[in-house]
Amino acid sequence: MSFLNKDVLLLIFEELQDDSKSLFSCLMVNRLWCEVAVPVLWRNPWSYSEQRIQLPPVLDKSLLFDYLSFCRSINVNTINSIISIGSSSTYNQFFIQQEFYYLFMKKCPELKYLDMKSIKHQIFYFPESKIRLESLCELRCDTSIDSSYFYGLSQFCQYIQRFIIDNIETRPNNGIAKLIEVQKNLKHFEWVDDLYDDYLDEDPYEEILLALEKKAYSLNYLRIFIKYVDDIGHTLLQEILSKFYKLKTLIIEDFLYFTLENLKQLKIQAFHELEILNIEYNSLNIFSNIIENGGGRLKKILFRPYDSIECNYPENSLNFIRAIYKNCPLIEYLSIIFLSSKEHFAEFEELLKVCKNLKSLLVVTFETEISNEKILKNGEELLKVLVKSAPTNLKEFRFGDEFRFSLKNLEEFFKKWRCRPALSILTIDSIYIGEDYTRLIDKYKSNGVIKDFKYVPNIDQINY
Repeated sequence: MSFLNKDVLLLIFEELQDDSKSLFSCLMVNRLWCEVAVPVLWRNPWSYSEQRIQLPPVLDKSLLFDYLSFCRSINVNTINSIISIGSSSTYNQFFIQQEFYYLFMKKCPELKYLDMKSIKHQIFYFPESKIRLESLCELRCDTSIDSSYFYGLSQFCQYIQRFIIDNIETRPNNGIAKLIEVQKNLKHFEWVDDLYDDYLDEDPYEEILLALEKKAYSLNYLRIFIKYVDDIGHTLLQEILSKFYKLKTLIIEDFLYFTLENLKQLKIQAFHELEILNIEYNSLNIFSNIIENGGGRLKKILFRPYDSIECNYPENSLNFIRAIYKNCPLIEYLSIIFLSSKEHFAEFEELLKVCKNLKSLLVVTFETEISNEKILKNGEELLKVLVKSAPTNLKEFRFGDEFRFSLKNLEEFFKKWRCRPALSILTIDSIYIGEDYTRLIDKYKSNGVIKDFKYVPNIDQINY
């Protein structure tokens, strides 16, 4: 290994860039390994700060490497924390930060990533900042930052591809809207509310959503989590949503209930490139409508089954299952909810037969009153269907406590699963941490049938 040439080493270290422990070890092998590893480590050195990796102190003699010349990222919070270790004076910290940004803009050939939360310096005024900021690909920020910062960035940063925003203010930030508006290749956008007060001085969403609407031609990833919005805001979001025809990932994490009119829009709008779908707190009809009008590329359909609005509408569940096996041949990760009837089990079995790529499955049932006998019967039926029809790719199974497996049925299932890949199982039913079940599970773990069998006490923990 120590005789590998520089190009091969670089390829290896590129694969290890998220494995800091291994990458740090490579520094100690020899000079060549060190010379190749240092630039990889220093592209984003701020991610290693929790491991007590510190910036080199100022020395009279020159350093072995010009470290900042390798850096391609700025994390303002981390930089401020490091600087605060060296000085407790707010005045000194401010000017040390300023000196860092000055040196960075001078030495860094290009800036790819910027996390500007808690920023105090308008970095676009530093010499050579225009050239550095033009290459920015990813920006993370929060809405407490004054609009003037974003107005300044909008002069130079027009090719941001990933834009991630934490909303911590109840007032609109027109600077963020302007920065969105000038982007020419925005692909990934996230807006996450982190508000502690449900009182809004003004609507902080409208200008952002209207600016985002203009990026429908390029946007392929959209995640929205809005806590507080009125009916007008919901309507605006739903109207804009139907225009993002190039989305590959759609995640809506709020109480966004779709009206009948919005459902009609979704039926008309085709998300032909959609691969990941997650819309929380909604009827399965929403998913069915999007699935049926999609392009057959969906790989993940994820939601919290227990929060689904389905309790009195079993037909919605049947339509959902049918929509999946008729339109999602590539599905790999799936949340599913159904009534424990013969018809539902039959349709579920058909889904397993058709969806050959399925890797992970979360299954729960919705019934207001259910006896222990019925729970055991559901479990027996579920195991029979899985053994008979589960695709060979299935490696993970999650289930609610409406299914329960007797020791006899569970062991029979394990025996029949022997020739398949090892299975990971996750459940919220505490019966499986009992002594008899633990002994049985450990037996089949030891011979490789079961990879893992976990009990989690919280319903949310079985969700993806």
